[in-house]
Amino acid sequence: MTAPVRVLVCDDQALVRTGFATIIDAQPDLEVVGECGDGRAAVELAARLRPDVVVMDVRMPVLDGIEATRLLAGTGVANPVKVLVVTTFNLDEYVYEALRAGASGFLLKDAPPAQLLHGIRTVATGWALLAPEVTRRLVGRYAERIRPVPGAADGGPLTPRELEVVRLIADGLSNGEIAAALVLSHETVKTYVSRILTKLDLRDRVQVVVYAHRHGLVA
Repeated sequence: MTAPVRVLVCDDQALVRTGFATIIDAQPDLEVVGECGDGRAAVELAARLRPDVVVMDVRMPVLDGIEATRLLAGTGVANPVKVLVVTTFNLDEYVYEALRAGASGFLLKDAPPAQLLHGIRTVATGWALLAPEVTRRLVGRYAERIRPVPGAADGGPLTPRELEVVRLIADGLSNGEIAAALVLSHETVKTYVSRILTKLDLRDRVQVVVYAHRHGLVA
């Protein structure tokens, strides 16, 4: 049998932590290995417990979720942990910073349980998760804060077709939606995404979104 995905839940609201933990632990393929109420505790527990995924709140005492994410999954971290950030619309200004800090994705805090579980499983498998219904708002609204890299080439090493795929990823489309938009097979799109990640030396789709805005590939 495949070992269950080990999850650490970090949220400063006890009721939210308990709710998440109850939902997660009810799944045969998921297991809550720890809970905590601040970012510093999350970093310390993650180092000791080595969870597969950390479900991370943004605004917390002692150390906020963005800084905790940077310590767990940021550039230069030797053994990064996958972080799924949970947020609410009134905190959406923090999402871009969380993604830059190394988060593998985000969900709204009021997402239905099935979406939370899907998010954990998606992130655990190595894919990034950008909630489609908020990607345009969150990234687009704060695009002016993402300053283009000085002298960056429009497409860099990417082919015209790869650039199309990058723009659609940045617009929040899934592989299936990209396949439909470009009239390609799902497997072909997966190949394009893998090639893009390799060429740009990026970890996941979240970093593709940031790259697209940093390099002026989206309006």
